[in-house]
Amino acid sequence: LRVRRLHYTLICNPSGGIKDDAMLLRLEEQKYLLICNASNREKIYNWLKKHSEKFKVKIENVSDQVPMFALQGPLAEKTLQKIVEVNLSKLKHWRITKTKISDIDMVITRSGYTGEDGFEITLWKVPLNKPEKAIEIYSKIIEAGKEFGIKECGLGARDTLRLEAGLPLYGNDIDESITPLEAKLGWVVKFEKGEFIGKQALLKQSQKGVEKIRIGIKMMEKGIPRPHYDLYMGEKKIGTLTSGTYSPLLKIGIGMGYVKTEYSQPETEIEVDIRGKRVKAKIVEWPFYDPTKYGRRRIKNEGK
Repeated sequence: LRVRRLHYTLICNPSGGIKDDAMLLRLEEQKYLLICNASNREKIYNWLKKHSEKFKVKIENVSDQVPMFALQGPLAEKTLQKIVEVNLSKLKHWRITKTKISDIDMVITRSGYTGEDGFEITLWKVPLNKPEKAIEIYSKIIEAGKEFGIKECGLGARDTLRLEAGLPLYGNDIDESITPLEAKLGWVVKFEKGEFIGKQALLKQSQKGVEKIRIGIKMMEKGIPRPHYDLYMGEKKIGTLTSGTYSPLLKIGIGMGYVKTEYSQPETEIEVDIRGKRVKAKIVEWPFYDPTKYGRRRIKNEGK
C-alpha cells in the first residue's frame, strides 16, 4: 500500500471468519489509519493490541478525536471543491489528500460506502466533547451543496444505496462465521503477500471449494425481501437472505444472501418465503443497476 492511498481490507480470525471489514489508509511512511465499523471498534482495537506485542508499533484508538463525514454522489466533487483549495478533479478513487479549512486539518479520500462517486472527510483532532469545529465544517458542506440540491441522509438511505451496489454490511451479510471466499470477497485475500491470521484456513477452503456463497436476488413478482427470509428451489431450502429492501431506483425488491454453491448461477429462478408465501425471484449479479448509467464507475476517476 503506497503512501496517500487506501484500500478495502478484511480482518480475519484463525478460522478465516471475518472479524471486520475496514478501510486502511496509509497517511505517511510510518502512519496508518484503520477505519472499522463503529460497532466493532473496541473489538478490533483490542485484537490489534493483542497481536501487536511482538512488533515495534504504536496503536492508538482515536475514534473520539476524528469525526468523519461522507459526501456522496455525482455532484460531490463540485460541492466539496467550493470549500477546499486542493484540485479534487485530480484525486482518483482510492487516493488520499490533506488540506485545511479554518485551520482544521482534514484528510480527504475519494471513497465511500454507497457505490457512488464521493468523498469521505476526516477531521483531525476534533474531540467529540468539543464538536464546534466539526459542526462548522458540516455547515460549510451543506451550504456549498445547496445550489446542487444537497440532502442530508441517514442510515436507511445509505443501506439502500450500498445494497443496490452489492456492498456487504457487517453483522448482516458478513460476520465471524463467514469467510471472505464465501462472501465473494476473495479478491481482498492475497495469499502471496506473507502470513496473516486465518491464512491456512482460507488456503484449505480455497483448495476444497466453498459450500455456500453470497448472491444477489431480484424479485420477479411483487414482494419485498427481508433478512432471514428463506430461499427455495421447489420444496428444497437452498439458502437464506441476509439483506433486503425495496429499490427506489429499480422499483422492485432486491436482496442479498447465501445459497448452496450449486444454486448460485446468475438467472437461476428461485422462490422467497415472504411471511409464508412463496414469491418468485431470480439470482443476479451486482451491482443491481446498470453501472454505465449509475454508480461511481460511470465517472472516470479510477485509480490503480
